[in-house]
Amino acid sequence: MSIDLVWLRQDLRLADNPLFAGPLGEHLACVYVLDERWLKERRIGAARLGFLWQSLIELRGRLLARGSDLLVRLGDPAEEVAALAAELGARRVRVRWDPGWEETRAVERLAPRLAADCELECLEGGMLFTEDDLPRPVEALPPGFSGFRRRLETVTPQYAGSVPVTLPPWPPEASRGLPPLRWVDVRAAEWSASSLGGFRFTGGESAGLARLNDYLWGSGAVAHYAETRNGLVGADVSSRLSPWLALGCLSAAQVNDALDDWEAERGASDSSRWLRFELWWREYFHWAARQDGRRLYGGATPPDGGEDFAAWCRGETGLPFVDAGMRELAETGWLSNRARQNVASHLVHDLGVDWRLGAAWFERCLIDHDVASNWGNWGYIAGRGRHARAHRFDVLDQAERYDPRGDYVARWCPELADLPPGNARHRPWRHDPAVFLPPPSLSIQEEAAP
Repeated sequence: MSIDLVWLRQDLRLADNPLFAGPLGEHLACVYVLDERWLKERRIGAARLGFLWQSLIELRGRLLARGSDLLVRLGDPAEEVAALAAELGARRVRVRWDPGWEETRAVERLAPRLAADCELECLEGGMLFTEDDLPRPVEALPPGFSGFRRRLETVTPQYAGSVPVTLPPWPPEASRGLPPLRWVDVRAAEWSASSLGGFRFTGGESAGLARLNDYLWGSGAVAHYAETRNGLVGADVSSRLSPWLALGCLSAAQVNDALDDWEAERGASDSSRWLRFELWWREYFHWAARQDGRRLYGGATPPDGGEDFAAWCRGETGLPFVDAGMRELAETGWLSNRARQNVASHLVHDLGVDWRLGAAWFERCLIDHDVASNWGNWGYIAGRGRHARAHRFDVLDQAERYDPRGDYVARWCPELADLPPGNARHRPWRHDPAVFLPPPSLSIQEEAAP
Protein backbone atom coordinates (compact mmCIF):
# COMPACT_ATOMS: atom_id res chain seq x y z
CA MET A 1 0.00 0.00 0.00
CA SER A 2 1.56 3.31 -1.11
CA ILE A 3 0.87 6.39 1.01
CA ASP A 4 1.66 9.99 0.13
CA LEU A 5 1.75 12.67 2.80
CA VAL A 6 0.96 16.29 1.87
CA TRP A 7 2.32 18.84 4.33
CA LEU A 8 0.16 21.95 3.97
CA ARG A 9 1.41 25.35 5.06
CA GLN A 10 0.51 28.59 3.19
CA ASP A 11 -1.37 26.65 0.48
CA LEU A 12 -4.80 25.93 1.99
CA ARG A 13 -6.71 25.30 -1.23
CA LEU A 14 -7.44 22.50 -3.71
CA ALA A 15 -7.53 24.51 -6.96
CA ASP A 16 -4.20 25.32 -8.62
CA ASN A 17 -2.30 23.40 -5.94
CA PRO A 18 0.63 21.33 -7.26
CA LEU A 19 0.64 19.28 -4.06
CA PHE A 20 -2.52 17.55 -5.32
CA ALA A 21 -1.44 17.28 -8.96
CA GLY A 22 0.23 14.41 -10.75
CA PRO A 23 0.19 10.72 -9.81
CA LEU A 24 -0.54 10.15 -6.12
CA GLY A 25 -0.29 7.04 -3.98
CA GLU A 26 -3.12 4.65 -3.21
CA HIS A 27 -3.79 6.63 -0.04
CA LEU A 28 -3.30 10.31 0.76
CA ALA A 29 -2.87 12.01 4.13
CA CYS A 30 -2.93 15.80 4.40
CA VAL A 31 -1.49 17.46 7.51
CA TYR A 32 -1.19 20.99 8.82
CA VAL A 33 1.03 21.63 11.85
CA LEU A 34 0.49 24.74 13.94
CA ASP A 35 3.91 25.67 15.26
CA GLU A 36 3.59 25.64 19.04
CA ARG A 37 6.26 28.36 19.26
CA TRP A 38 3.79 30.78 17.66
CA LEU A 39 1.56 30.28 20.69
CA LYS A 40 4.27 30.25 23.35
CA GLU A 41 5.99 33.35 21.93
CA ARG A 42 2.68 35.12 21.22
CA ARG A 43 3.48 35.37 17.53
CA ILE A 44 -0.07 34.67 16.41
CA GLY A 45 -2.99 36.64 17.77
CA ALA A 46 -6.69 35.87 18.05
CA ALA A 47 -7.72 37.29 14.67
CA ARG A 48 -4.97 35.61 12.69
CA LEU A 49 -5.50 32.27 14.43
CA GLY A 50 -9.28 32.50 14.08
CA PHE A 51 -9.06 33.19 10.35
CA LEU A 52 -6.56 30.34 9.96
CA TRP A 53 -8.86 27.90 11.77
CA GLN A 54 -11.81 28.90 9.58
CA SER A 55 -9.65 28.19 6.54
CA LEU A 56 -8.57 24.80 7.86
CA ILE A 57 -12.14 23.75 8.67
CA GLU A 58 -13.32 24.77 5.22
CA LEU A 59 -10.40 22.96 3.56
CA ARG A 60 -11.23 19.82 5.48
CA GLY A 61 -14.76 19.92 4.13
CA ARG A 62 -13.49 20.25 0.56
CA LEU A 63 -11.09 17.35 1.07
CA LEU A 64 -13.84 15.15 2.55
CA ALA A 65 -16.02 15.86 -0.47
CA ARG A 66 -13.28 14.36 -2.66
CA GLY A 67 -12.68 11.28 -0.54
CA SER A 68 -9.76 12.54 1.53
CA ASP A 69 -9.42 14.33 4.88
CA LEU A 70 -7.19 16.62 6.95
CA LEU A 71 -5.20 16.20 10.15
CA VAL A 72 -4.17 19.22 12.21
CA ARG A 73 -1.49 18.88 14.87
CA LEU A 74 0.29 21.25 17.27
CA GLY A 75 4.03 21.05 17.80
CA ASP A 76 7.30 21.43 15.95
CA PRO A 77 6.35 21.14 12.25
CA ALA A 78 9.41 19.18 11.12
CA GLU A 79 9.17 16.73 14.02
CA GLU A 80 5.40 16.24 13.69
CA VAL A 81 5.55 15.62 9.94
CA ALA A 82 8.46 13.21 10.34
CA ALA A 83 6.63 11.32 13.08
CA LEU A 84 3.46 11.07 10.99
CA ALA A 85 5.40 9.89 7.93
CA ALA A 86 7.00 7.15 10.03
CA GLU A 87 3.68 6.21 11.62
CA LEU A 88 2.03 5.82 8.22
CA GLY A 89 5.00 4.33 6.44
CA ALA A 90 4.70 7.06 3.83
CA ARG A 91 6.62 6.64 0.60
CA ARG A 92 6.69 10.40 -0.06
CA VAL A 93 6.19 13.76 1.66
CA ARG A 94 5.13 16.67 -0.53
CA VAL A 95 5.55 20.29 0.57
CA ARG A 96 5.59 23.71 -1.08
CA TRP A 97 8.68 25.89 -0.96
CA ASP A 98 7.80 28.93 1.16
CA PRO A 99 10.03 32.02 1.06
CA GLY A 100 10.63 32.68 4.78
CA TRP A 101 13.90 31.58 6.39
CA GLU A 102 12.09 29.71 9.17
CA GLU A 103 9.85 27.98 6.67
CA THR A 104 12.85 26.96 4.54
CA ARG A 105 14.73 25.80 7.62
CA ALA A 106 11.77 23.61 8.66
CA VAL A 107 11.97 21.72 5.35
CA GLU A 108 15.72 21.33 5.75
CA ARG A 109 15.22 19.97 9.26
CA LEU A 110 12.63 17.50 8.03
CA ALA A 111 14.83 15.86 5.39
CA PRO A 112 17.20 13.93 7.74
CA ARG A 113 14.29 12.88 9.95
CA LEU A 114 12.59 10.90 7.18
CA ALA A 115 13.20 7.21 6.56
CA ALA A 116 15.67 6.34 3.82
CA ASP A 117 12.87 5.05 1.57
CA CYS A 118 10.66 8.15 2.08
CA GLU A 119 11.11 10.79 -0.61
CA LEU A 120 10.86 14.51 0.21
CA GLU A 121 9.39 16.38 -2.75
CA CYS A 122 9.49 20.20 -2.64
CA LEU A 123 7.25 21.90 -5.16
CA GLU A 124 6.60 25.48 -6.20
CA GLY A 125 3.17 27.00 -6.44
CA GLY A 126 0.90 29.85 -5.51
CA MET A 127 2.89 32.54 -7.30
CA LEU A 128 2.97 34.10 -10.77
CA PHE A 129 6.33 32.50 -11.62
CA THR A 130 8.36 29.46 -10.70
CA GLU A 131 12.11 29.39 -10.34
CA ASP A 132 12.40 27.85 -13.82
CA ASP A 133 10.57 30.90 -15.24
CA LEU A 134 13.17 33.34 -13.96
CA PRO A 135 15.58 34.76 -16.57
CA ARG A 136 18.48 34.34 -14.13
CA PRO A 137 19.17 32.51 -10.85
CA VAL A 138 17.34 33.73 -7.76
CA GLU A 139 20.51 35.11 -6.19
CA ALA A 140 21.22 37.18 -9.32
CA LEU A 141 17.83 38.91 -9.52
CA PRO A 142 17.93 42.73 -9.30
CA PRO A 143 17.62 44.00 -5.72
CA GLY A 144 14.98 46.63 -6.50
CA PHE A 145 11.37 46.28 -7.63
CA SER A 146 11.75 48.22 -10.90
CA GLY A 147 14.68 46.11 -12.08
CA PHE A 148 12.90 42.92 -11.02
CA ARG A 149 9.82 43.86 -12.99
CA ARG A 150 11.78 44.80 -16.12
CA ARG A 151 13.50 41.40 -16.10
CA LEU A 152 10.20 39.52 -15.89
CA GLU A 153 7.70 41.62 -17.82
CA THR A 154 8.29 39.59 -21.01
CA VAL A 155 7.82 36.27 -19.19
CA THR A 156 4.34 34.75 -19.31
CA PRO A 157 2.98 34.16 -15.79
CA GLN A 158 1.83 30.72 -14.74
CA TYR A 159 -1.78 29.79 -15.51
CA ALA A 160 -3.90 28.47 -12.67
CA GLY A 161 -4.31 24.71 -12.48
CA SER A 162 -7.59 22.85 -12.08
CA VAL A 163 -9.37 21.44 -9.04
CA PRO A 164 -8.98 17.68 -8.43
CA VAL A 165 -12.29 15.87 -8.87
CA THR A 166 -11.33 13.03 -6.54
CA LEU A 167 -8.39 12.25 -4.29
CA PRO A 168 -7.02 9.00 -2.89
CA PRO A 169 -8.72 7.89 0.34
CA TRP A 170 -7.34 8.49 3.81
CA PRO A 171 -4.98 5.78 5.10
CA PRO A 172 -6.86 3.15 7.13
CA GLU A 173 -6.76 3.55 10.90
CA ALA A 174 -4.84 6.86 10.70
CA SER A 175 -5.97 9.68 12.99
CA ARG A 176 -7.65 12.66 11.37
CA GLY A 177 -9.44 15.91 12.15
CA LEU A 178 -8.48 18.99 14.13
CA PRO A 179 -8.85 19.98 17.77
CA PRO A 180 -11.52 22.52 18.77
CA LEU A 181 -10.00 25.98 18.57
CA ARG A 182 -11.05 26.73 22.16
CA TRP A 183 -8.53 24.08 23.26
CA VAL A 184 -5.82 25.99 21.43
CA ASP A 185 -6.75 29.60 22.19
CA VAL A 186 -10.00 30.74 23.80
CA ARG A 187 -9.74 34.29 22.46
CA ALA A 188 -9.25 33.03 18.92
CA ALA A 189 -12.28 30.75 19.26
CA GLU A 190 -14.36 33.78 20.24
CA TRP A 191 -13.02 35.95 17.43
CA SER A 192 -15.32 36.92 14.62
CA ALA A 193 -14.14 39.56 12.19
CA SER A 194 -15.84 42.85 13.02
CA SER A 195 -17.81 44.51 10.27
CA LEU A 196 -16.94 47.93 11.71
CA GLY A 197 -14.25 48.20 9.05
CA GLY A 198 -16.90 47.87 6.34
CA PHE A 199 -16.17 44.24 5.48
CA ARG A 200 -16.39 40.93 7.32
CA PHE A 201 -13.66 38.41 6.49
CA THR A 202 -14.29 34.66 6.52
CA GLY A 203 -11.48 32.18 6.06
CA GLY A 204 -11.36 29.47 3.42
CA GLU A 205 -11.02 28.78 -0.29
CA SER A 206 -14.75 29.19 -1.00
CA ALA A 207 -14.89 32.61 0.65
CA GLY A 208 -11.77 33.72 -1.21
CA LEU A 209 -13.18 32.67 -4.57
CA ALA A 210 -16.48 34.35 -3.75
CA ARG A 211 -14.71 37.60 -2.91
CA LEU A 212 -12.68 37.50 -6.12
CA ASN A 213 -15.79 36.87 -8.17
CA ASP A 214 -17.77 39.62 -6.46
CA TYR A 215 -14.99 42.21 -6.73
CA LEU A 216 -14.63 41.59 -10.47
CA TRP A 217 -18.12 40.61 -11.62
CA GLY A 218 -20.56 41.25 -8.79
CA SER A 219 -19.94 44.75 -7.53
CA GLY A 220 -17.54 45.38 -10.43
CA ALA A 221 -15.51 47.53 -8.03
CA VAL A 222 -12.26 46.63 -9.79
CA ALA A 223 -13.26 49.14 -12.48
CA HIS A 224 -12.66 51.94 -9.97
CA TYR A 225 -9.62 50.55 -8.16
CA ALA A 226 -7.27 53.26 -9.46
CA GLU A 227 -9.47 55.91 -7.83
CA THR A 228 -10.33 54.06 -4.61
CA ARG A 229 -7.16 52.09 -3.79
CA ASN A 230 -6.04 54.62 -1.16
CA GLY A 231 -9.45 54.62 0.49
CA LEU A 232 -9.85 53.82 4.16
CA VAL A 233 -13.55 53.04 4.63
CA GLY A 234 -15.78 50.73 2.61
CA ALA A 235 -15.87 47.12 1.50
CA ASP A 236 -14.82 47.80 -2.08
CA VAL A 237 -12.21 50.54 -1.86
CA SER A 238 -9.68 47.74 -2.42
CA SER A 239 -9.87 44.08 -3.38
CA ARG A 240 -9.20 42.86 0.19
CA LEU A 241 -7.93 39.61 -1.32
CA SER A 242 -4.71 39.60 0.70
CA PRO A 243 -5.88 37.37 3.60
CA TRP A 244 -6.80 34.55 1.22
CA LEU A 245 -3.60 35.02 -0.79
CA ALA A 246 -1.52 34.95 2.41
CA LEU A 247 -2.86 31.56 3.50
CA GLY A 248 -2.93 30.22 -0.03
CA CYS A 249 -6.73 29.94 -0.09
CA LEU A 250 -6.24 31.76 -3.39
CA SER A 251 -3.18 31.68 -5.63
CA ALA A 252 -1.69 34.65 -7.45
CA ALA A 253 -2.24 32.80 -10.73
CA GLN A 254 -5.98 32.50 -10.00
CA VAL A 255 -6.25 36.26 -9.43
CA ASN A 256 -4.14 37.01 -12.50
CA ASP A 257 -6.24 34.69 -14.70
CA ALA A 258 -9.44 36.28 -13.40
CA LEU A 259 -8.05 39.72 -14.24
CA ASP A 260 -7.21 38.48 -17.74
CA ASP A 261 -10.81 37.32 -18.18
CA TRP A 262 -12.16 40.65 -16.91
CA GLU A 263 -9.91 42.64 -19.24
CA ALA A 264 -10.85 40.42 -22.19
CA GLU A 265 -14.50 41.33 -21.68
CA ARG A 266 -14.31 44.88 -20.29
CA GLY A 267 -10.95 46.06 -21.63
CA ALA A 268 -7.74 46.79 -19.75
CA SER A 269 -7.81 49.96 -17.68
CA ASP A 270 -5.70 51.87 -15.20
CA SER A 271 -7.64 50.12 -12.45
CA SER A 272 -7.03 46.57 -13.67
CA ARG A 273 -3.38 47.43 -14.29
CA TRP A 274 -3.03 48.83 -10.76
CA LEU A 275 -4.42 45.64 -9.24
CA ARG A 276 -2.02 43.56 -11.30
CA PHE A 277 0.77 45.92 -10.18
CA GLU A 278 -0.02 44.91 -6.57
CA LEU A 279 0.37 41.26 -7.56
CA TRP A 280 3.81 42.12 -8.94
CA TRP A 281 4.84 43.75 -5.67
CA ARG A 282 3.79 40.60 -3.83
CA GLU A 283 5.81 38.53 -6.31
CA TYR A 284 8.84 40.77 -5.87
CA PHE A 285 8.81 40.42 -2.08
CA HIS A 286 8.51 36.64 -2.43
CA TRP A 287 11.69 36.36 -4.49
CA ALA A 288 13.48 39.03 -2.44
CA ALA A 289 12.81 36.93 0.66
CA ARG A 290 14.25 33.89 -1.12
CA GLN A 291 17.37 35.96 -1.80
CA ASP A 292 17.67 37.47 1.67
CA GLY A 293 17.11 34.38 3.78
CA ARG A 294 17.64 35.22 7.45
CA ARG A 295 18.66 38.80 6.57
CA LEU A 296 15.00 39.54 5.88
CA TYR A 297 14.43 39.87 9.64
CA GLY A 298 17.12 42.51 10.14
CA GLY A 299 19.69 40.74 12.29
CA ALA A 300 20.00 40.72 16.07
CA THR A 301 17.14 40.95 18.53
CA PRO A 302 15.81 44.54 18.58
CA PRO A 303 15.90 46.64 21.76
CA ASP A 304 12.80 47.09 23.87
CA GLY A 305 10.38 49.62 22.40
CA GLY A 306 9.31 51.01 25.77
CA GLU A 307 6.08 52.91 26.37
CA ASP A 308 6.12 54.50 22.91
CA PHE A 309 5.84 51.07 21.31
CA ALA A 310 3.23 49.90 23.80
CA ALA A 311 1.09 53.00 23.19
CA TRP A 312 1.41 52.49 19.42
CA CYS A 313 0.20 48.89 19.76
CA ARG A 314 -2.78 50.03 21.83
CA GLY A 315 -3.67 52.86 19.44
CA GLU A 316 -2.96 55.50 22.09
CA THR A 317 -0.21 57.63 20.55
CA GLY A 318 -2.35 60.75 20.61
CA LEU A 319 -2.15 61.09 16.83
CA PRO A 320 -5.70 60.23 15.67
CA PHE A 321 -4.86 58.91 12.21
CA VAL A 322 -2.31 56.47 13.65
CA ASP A 323 -4.52 55.48 16.57
CA ALA A 324 -7.45 54.77 14.23
CA GLY A 325 -5.29 52.44 12.16
CA MET A 326 -3.94 50.54 15.14
CA ARG A 327 -7.42 50.11 16.60
CA GLU A 328 -8.76 48.83 13.29
CA LEU A 329 -5.90 46.33 13.19
CA ALA A 330 -6.69 45.13 16.71
CA GLU A 331 -10.42 44.84 16.01
CA THR A 332 -10.38 43.24 12.56
CA GLY A 333 -6.91 41.83 11.92
CA TRP A 334 -6.70 43.87 8.72
CA LEU A 335 -5.52 47.32 7.67
CA SER A 336 -5.50 49.17 4.36
CA ASN A 337 -2.18 49.68 2.60
CA ARG A 338 -2.38 53.46 3.10
CA ALA A 339 -2.94 53.07 6.82
CA ARG A 340 -0.15 50.46 7.11
CA GLN A 341 2.37 52.82 5.55
CA ASN A 342 1.44 55.64 7.89
CA VAL A 343 1.38 53.72 11.16
CA ALA A 344 4.71 52.11 10.21
CA SER A 345 6.30 55.43 9.29
CA HIS A 346 5.13 57.00 12.55
CA LEU A 347 6.56 54.17 14.65
CA VAL A 348 9.94 54.15 12.91
CA HIS A 349 10.56 57.77 11.94
CA ASP A 350 8.57 59.79 14.49
CA LEU A 351 8.80 57.59 17.59
CA GLY A 352 12.24 56.18 16.76
CA VAL A 353 11.24 52.58 17.57
CA ASP A 354 13.06 49.71 15.88
CA TRP A 355 11.17 48.65 12.74
CA ARG A 356 11.50 44.97 13.61
CA LEU A 357 9.19 45.41 16.61
CA GLY A 358 6.54 46.81 14.31
CA ALA A 359 6.97 43.98 11.82
CA ALA A 360 6.65 41.43 14.63
CA TRP A 361 3.46 43.12 15.90
CA PHE A 362 1.95 43.02 12.43
CA GLU A 363 2.96 39.36 12.17
CA ARG A 364 0.98 38.67 15.30
CA CYS A 365 -2.11 40.68 14.38
CA LEU A 366 -2.65 40.53 10.62
CA ILE A 367 -5.00 37.91 9.19
CA ASP A 368 -3.13 38.47 5.90
CA HIS A 369 0.33 38.06 7.38
CA ASP A 370 2.71 36.94 4.66
CA VAL A 371 6.29 36.70 5.86
CA ALA A 372 7.81 38.05 2.64
CA SER A 373 5.40 40.95 2.12
CA ASN A 374 5.17 41.96 5.78
CA TRP A 375 8.88 41.98 6.61
CA GLY A 376 9.77 43.25 3.14
CA ASN A 377 7.39 46.20 3.43
CA TRP A 378 8.63 47.13 6.89
CA GLY A 379 12.23 47.08 5.63
CA TYR A 380 11.09 49.28 2.74
CA ILE A 381 9.58 51.89 5.09
CA ALA A 382 12.61 51.82 7.39
CA GLY A 383 15.19 51.85 4.59
CA ARG A 384 16.91 48.71 5.88
CA GLY A 385 18.34 45.67 4.16
CA ARG A 386 18.06 45.88 0.37
CA HIS A 387 16.10 49.14 0.71
CA ALA A 388 18.72 51.87 0.89
CA ARG A 389 16.26 54.78 1.10
CA ALA A 390 13.78 55.13 3.93
CA HIS A 391 10.21 56.13 3.16
CA ARG A 392 8.85 58.65 5.64
CA PHE A 393 5.28 59.96 5.60
CA ASP A 394 3.93 63.23 6.94
CA VAL A 395 1.11 61.59 8.85
CA LEU A 396 -0.95 64.73 9.39
CA ASP A 397 -0.72 65.66 5.72
CA GLN A 398 -1.67 62.10 4.76
CA ALA A 399 -4.60 62.14 7.16
CA GLU A 400 -6.02 65.34 5.71
CA ARG A 401 -5.50 64.14 2.15
CA TYR A 402 -6.99 60.65 2.46
CA ASP A 403 -9.49 61.23 5.27
CA PRO A 404 -10.54 64.85 4.66
CA ARG A 405 -13.68 64.74 6.82
CA GLY A 406 -12.09 62.58 9.49
CA ASP A 407 -14.71 59.87 9.01
CA TYR A 408 -12.15 57.08 9.31
CA VAL A 409 -10.74 58.60 12.49
CA ALA A 410 -14.22 59.09 13.97
CA ARG A 411 -15.13 55.47 13.23
CA TRP A 412 -12.22 54.04 15.20
CA CYS A 413 -11.69 56.82 17.76
CA PRO A 414 -15.22 57.46 19.03
CA GLU A 415 -13.92 60.03 21.52
CA LEU A 416 -13.41 62.29 18.47
CA ALA A 417 -16.70 61.58 16.72
CA ASP A 418 -18.47 64.63 18.17
CA LEU A 419 -15.82 67.02 16.85
CA PRO A 420 -16.61 68.90 13.62
CA PRO A 421 -15.75 66.94 10.45
CA GLY A 422 -12.39 67.85 8.99
CA ASN A 423 -9.24 69.22 10.55
CA ALA A 424 -10.58 69.21 14.11
CA ARG A 425 -10.64 65.41 14.14
CA HIS A 426 -7.04 65.14 13.00
CA ARG A 427 -5.71 67.96 15.22
CA PRO A 428 -8.09 67.94 18.18
CA TRP A 429 -5.53 69.74 20.38
CA ARG A 430 -6.07 72.80 18.22
CA HIS A 431 -9.85 72.57 18.39
CA ASP A 432 -10.10 72.01 22.15
CA PRO A 433 -6.72 72.44 23.90
CA ALA A 434 -8.39 72.12 27.29
CA VAL A 435 -9.30 68.49 26.53
CA PHE A 436 -6.77 67.24 23.97
CA LEU A 437 -3.01 67.44 24.28
CA PRO A 438 -0.75 67.34 21.21
CA PRO A 439 1.17 64.08 20.96
CA PRO A 440 4.79 64.43 22.13
CA SER A 441 5.98 62.87 18.87
CA LEU A 442 5.07 65.96 16.85
CA SER A 443 8.22 67.64 15.59
CA ILE A 444 6.53 70.84 14.36
CA GLN A 445 6.63 73.35 17.19
CA GLU A 446 3.49 75.26 16.22
CA GLU A 447 1.42 72.10 16.63
CA ALA A 448 1.67 72.65 20.39
CA ALA A 449 -0.17 75.96 20.04
CA PRO A 450 -3.97 76.19 20.22
